[in-house]
Amino acid sequence: MNNSVSNTARLLGAGLRALLVLTLLTGVIYPLAVTGVAQALFNDKANGSEIKYDGKVVGSSLIGQQGYSLKYFQSRPANGMGENSVNTQYKLILSGATNRSGDNPDLIKWVKEAKAKVVKDNSVPGYTVRPSQVPADAVTSSGSALDPDISPQYAEIQVHRVAERNGLSVAQVERLVKDHTETRILGFIGEPRVNVLELNIALKGLVAKG
Repeated sequence: MNNSVSNTARLLGAGLRALLVLTLLTGVIYPLAVTGVAQALFNDKANGSEIKYDGKVVGSSLIGQQGYSLKYFQSRPANGMGENSVNTQYKLILSGATNRSGDNPDLIKWVKEAKAKVVKDNSVPGYTVRPSQVPADAVTSSGSALDPDISPQYAEIQVHRVAERNGLSVAQVERLVKDHTETRILGFIGEPRVNVLELNIALKGLVAKG
């Protein structure tokens, strides 16, 4: 009986020591080490790729934003966005795709309406956008509906409207787009792109300079 109690106590003690050691290793030391390496080598990415303007964080370079006025460059549509319907205390936005097939009537309707709006919004006196000029990313959302980038083609057809509404020359705005156009990663991965938030911040700075 004494041996049984002694063995049980010894096993419990060994298990408790193992629990404490593993908790210390995996719950304290490892997270601190990973956090330290991330902060030291990838500080910007580890902190959410934040974009600041006037000393304040205004967003992330990885997450697209909606609701820009027509004075600014517009993002991709966000038809895949949803709203939290479980905990309604907070207005949470849910990322997601539309999950509509290419021949879905709703998707076809959205694309037609979006194309008509892009043509109307970006046609100004002396410059008319043709439907054939409207690229796919101007009328369709990304898989997450949070794509922060647009194609250079979509940025280009917005140049005249942005220039007119901000009292800038077309050449100034075209130069701004060119300066913020990123090439393919490593020269062959992905497509050329323009980060909308970064472009709009640069535009705001240009307008402020007068």
